[in-house]
Amino acid sequence: MGFNCGIVGLPNVGKSTLFNALTATAAAQAENFPFCTIEPNIGRVSVPDDRLAKIAAIAESQKIIPTQLEFVDIAGLVKGASKGEGLGNQFLANIREVDAILYVLRCFEDDNVTHVEGSIDPLRDTEIIETELMIADMESLEKRIIPLSKKARAGDKEAQAQIDLMERILKVLEEGSPARMVESAEDEEKLIKQLQLLTSKPVLYVCNVSEDDAATGNDMTNKVITMAEERNLGAVIICASIESEIAQLDSDDEKQEFLSTIGLDEPGLNKVIRAGYELLNLITFFTVGPKEARAWTVRKESKAPAAAGVIHTDFEKGFIKAETIEYSDYTNLGGEQAVKEAGKMRQEGKEYVLHDGDIMHFRFNV
Repeated sequence: MGFNCGIVGLPNVGKSTLFNALTATAAAQAENFPFCTIEPNIGRVSVPDDRLAKIAAIAESQKIIPTQLEFVDIAGLVKGASKGEGLGNQFLANIREVDAILYVLRCFEDDNVTHVEGSIDPLRDTEIIETELMIADMESLEKRIIPLSKKARAGDKEAQAQIDLMERILKVLEEGSPARMVESAEDEEKLIKQLQLLTSKPVLYVCNVSEDDAATGNDMTNKVITMAEERNLGAVIICASIESEIAQLDSDDEKQEFLSTIGLDEPGLNKVIRAGYELLNLITFFTVGPKEARAWTVRKESKAPAAAGVIHTDFEKGFIKAETIEYSDYTNLGGEQAVKEAGKMRQEGKEYVLHDGDIMHFRFNV
């Protein structure tokens, strides 16, 4: 299972520059005019994880295969999009299936780069984005309720339950709050997910700053971070232009030297990934052997059969047991054989809940 993010924002906030940097491609134009990204661009990037290289070195694996993230860059959104302004809300369908949404917010001053609203205000921009997404959600729910009402009048209890939930969500949206603020029972969560509401998705605020503010942020990013904390959401500071420069460098040593000169410890991509993992409650487990060392992504609280199914559906169907090694045991003791000799390899059954960094070997029978 991958981590899938839609990137949204007003025009000229650095959205496409960030996308190009994240994917190290020139798939999306990054020009100083609105709507330069007309169709959604999709890019995949490898998730950096130092643990993978360490276990690969111990096992002398021939190949290293990291897990991947997918980013979907969407055309710039403007105020009134839900009423047909700019490109309208045609782009919204492209992000209905993503796991989370990144709001790219402009937190830098530059007279050479115009802002569609005429001034720089990331809090205002956030409200514009959120409002347009909420209006789109309201329209979606209102359309769904009409056919369900006929079934409910005919005595369909399931249809009536769906209407009751949708009306509760509509009330929250009409009051100016996103759908993720709706209080729901555990048995309603699956239905809410099926509705694919844009404002029910987790949100990460990405503050795009100038190079001078990349290490420390500024007054605008401080306001965004405070807003994120109040809403129980995530926020990261990133300089898209720096990330673009890093993407052009060939070696890790060159990248690290460049980062050091501007007072940074790591690329902004790493911060986005970590924040995204936390946002989506994701963890990583590994499989390792002489042929390959590989990272896999699952949700927190996933049980062993579900993790096996990420590798292949047959592994989940025919799951027997999982041979499990903690990452620290594998690296401290020096590999699988040493772990076995120390009695640290565990045999786990169907109810085992994975921990981040577990090294797994699944036994199955189909």
